Amino acid sequence: MTPDQHSPDTPAPILQVVSPHATPEEIAAIVAVFSALGGNAPAPQRPRSEWANPARRMRTSLPHGPGQWRASALPR
Repeated sequence: MTPDQHSPDTPAPILQVVSPHATPEEIAAIVAVFSALGGNAPAPQRPRSEWANPARRMRTSLPHGPGQWRASALPR
């Protein structure tokens, strides 16, 4: 079987070097560029840290009304 022929169970090569004068450094550079491009899938979004949540900078209102000064020290 020649290198150009593939059996049905063997997938086709993703990258094929056709120049006989390509150096290993040139091939490594091309492979690095293609691997840096990535696939079509978008990068997964990292979960947002609660420390960076802008809502944490907002103060909540203090409880008001009769006896609420005591309730202000209680956990919410």
